[in-house]
Amino acid sequence: MSTVLITGASAGLGAEMARQFAALGHDLALCARRTERLDALAEEIRTSTGRRVETAALDVTDAAAVPAVFARFADAFGSIDRVVVNAGLGKGAPLGTGRADANRETAMTNFVGALAQTEAALEIFRRQQRGHLVLISSMSALRGMRKSMTTYAATKAGVAAIAEGLRSERIPGLDVSVIYPGYIRSEMNEHVTQKTRFMVDTPTGVRAMVAAIEARRTRAYVPAWPWVPIGFAMRALPLSVVRKLT
Repeated sequence: MSTVLITGASAGLGAEMARQFAALGHDLALCARRTERLDALAEEIRTSTGRRVETAALDVTDAAAVPAVFARFADAFGSIDRVVVNAGLGKGAPLGTGRADANRETAMTNFVGALAQTEAALEIFRRQQRGHLVLISSMSALRGMRKSMTTYAATKAGVAAIAEGLRSERIPGLDVSVIYPGYIRSEMNEHVTQKTRFMVDTPTGVRAMVAAIEARRTRAYVPAWPWVPIGFAMRALPLSVVRKLT
């Protein structure tokens, strides 16, 4: 099978994607800032599946570290078949309310970091003349979001635009997928205590993500129900109506 590189793999959606890709027979290159959790996950996966798992510490906002870590993984495995640009933050505050630091941190991680990961992945894929780039966006990327979601949604819209630009370039041997998760329980939203409509548990949500990635879907709203019809509605309805849905 192939080798899958996943960033932000120490917890949440990234960790569960690692488990599910390994169960499908893929070897893994996993990176994240928290290496203790990452190494524990790697040992769990090696024990349960027998797959090869290599790990590395990586802060995706470190512009020099991203290509260096990706290159080391490529050297170790001989090739990287798929890169999942997953690392992200959910911090944010309404603009102009004194929390520019939180919004900047989210923008740097979610967009500038995603750009650095994409650059590093494409260097490998162009050299190999093949590869599958997967960018994890969000249903919030479909329209502008209000208050604390404004910056987060904007960064995820930017991630989707990177994917579309690469598809337009039609690079030989390159497949590009953008995944728009709906409400999936993860570490990023575990602080939310109120009941959220359409929220699914992590394994269920990630199963839909992995299925779309394995199928090399160009874009996928996941889980398909109810997010495919909601996605259509979000794109078509006036902003005044979308505001009530989010």
